Amino acid sequence: MHPQDIPTVRVDEIPSDAVLLDVREDDEWAAGHIAGAVHIPMNQVPQRLAYDPGPITPVAQIVVTCKVGGRSAQVTAWLRQQGYQAVNLEGGMLAWDGAGKPMQAEGGGPAQVA
Repeated sequence: MHPQDIPTVRVDEIPSDAVLLDVREDDEWAAGHIAGAVHIPMNQVPQRLAYDPGPITPVAQIVVTCKVGGRSAQVTAWLRQQGYQAVNLEGGMLAWDGAGKPMQAEGGGPAQVA
């Protein structure tokens, strides 16, 4: 799948029933993430889906995010090849934060994109 073939969605177009999948590393997630998102670091996605997929199912609308969209584009392509309905969040967490959307941090401090 070529990068131009990976479907994307803008922050203001995310379906209300979409499952948000954050594929950033643990320290990035802890600094700031979307409330209610599922966190699975990129390199753990195949294993996690094999033993504990949670809400990440082939029938769910999945929006994948990382910091700027590169890692999430790779995960989106992989998920689509496996039969999942996945799209990449255009601009990633930087776009989410830039749109003024709420984030939360682990430990209760101010959230930021790391």
